Amino acid sequence: MNVLLERPSEFVALLRINRPERLNALNYQTRVELAEHFRALTDDDSVRCIVITGDERAFMAGADVGEFAEATSADLTLSDMPALWEPIARCPKPVIAAVNGFALGGGCELAMHADIIIAGEGAKFGQPEIRVGVMPGGGGTQRLTRAVGKFKAMHMLLTGAHIPAPEAYAMGLVSEVVPDAEVLTHALAVADTIAAMPPLSARRIKEVVLAGADTSLQTGIMLERRAFDTLFDTEDQKEGARAFLEKRKPSFKGK
Repeated sequence: MNVLLERPSEFVALLRINRPERLNALNYQTRVELAEHFRALTDDDSVRCIVITGDERAFMAGADVGEFAEATSADLTLSDMPALWEPIARCPKPVIAAVNGFALGGGCELAMHADIIIAGEGAKFGQPEIRVGVMPGGGGTQRLTRAVGKFKAMHMLLTGAHIPAPEAYAMGLVSEVVPDAEVLTHALAVADTIAAMPPLSARRIKEVVLAGADTSLQTGIMLERRAFDTLFDTEDQKEGARAFLEKRKPSFKGK
């Protein structure tokens, strides 16, 4: 299997890219397995947060060039790659990317599908597709520009540069930078924190942040207010308020 599923703690799922011999390069089978896992985890009520990682050398070192070197436009159209990204892009649950080593090309795009990116000090990010005569095809031109702005994105996209994690953090591409040996441990700790929160609130936050990013401020505020109002019909809102008043730890049920 190219993608391994683990359950390191209650309410948290961990997906490991498992192609170490190819620096976890993204091939078609890996895309299929990722899509299948995200569909299943979206429907699994016992999962409140998802962490995705690679290994100490690479989160994912781009696409598997050998697989598409002789491909035609028709081949790519028939493979329907966008449909394999959709279950990740549309996952309503919080997703954390735990990045060591290379996150290049499709690996950088996969990380940018996450809601939080925790990188090791030695991690490197980039969209080097131009170096092999193509361009990003998994949302790289769009998500990168939204994350870091036009001018930094264009520099990365047109030069294919590899950006060290501290620089990626300064650009706004990474949430946190931690020692390489602590990446996964820290990511799982953040996941546990999120998983202990009311899951409906987490879903609404993610939904409104993503939907509002491409709308006017006025529309985004309207979306936020309507989502805010709906949470007052949930059991978790009542539990959270009671726990606060009673000075105890709340127990959220996702209802």
